[in-house]
Amino acid sequence: MATRVGIALGSNLGNRLTHLRTARDLVRKLVDPESLYLQSPIYQSEPVFCPNDSPDFFNAVIEIDYIGTPHQLLSQTQGIEFHMGREPSPVENAPRVIDIDILYFGDERLDGDILTVPHPRLIERLFVIQPLNDIRPNLVLPGDDATISEHMRYLDSDERPLTLVQSVW
Repeated sequence: MATRVGIALGSNLGNRLTHLRTARDLVRKLVDPESLYLQSPIYQSEPVFCPNDSPDFFNAVIEIDYIGTPHQLLSQTQGIEFHMGREPSPVENAPRVIDIDILYFGDERLDGDILTVPHPRLIERLFVIQPLNDIRPNLVLPGDDATISEHMRYLDSDERPLTLVQSVW
């Protein structure tokens, strides 16, 4: 049985648009090509909690039908990051070719050392909640009682407004 899974994609090094497309295509290879798939527009955002002089990010959110466990998906998405050239850095939130985060995994709630779902900062970050609102405004996350659009409406963030980069990609 497939589970609906939200995944955030981000890049702030190199050809950011190409990196998002490549990551999206590799994630889609993990699932049945006939399954329901949703994809937000791509937005440009300022780096949040990143080193000074970090380049702006391109961000998007996709939703897939996944058959497997959250930890299996984490292993696969980390493999995609490695394949695309993401290198470990001792600097927290250092610029990166690609960042793939599992936002939610159906109705599951996990609070572990290497994986927490729903993502603990999902509703606090404009660069995640705005693209998610584009594809799933009525989604209510496990353990929550507000929709994504309600969180978006009441978001208290110092982030600059996002810039639409590309609607269809």
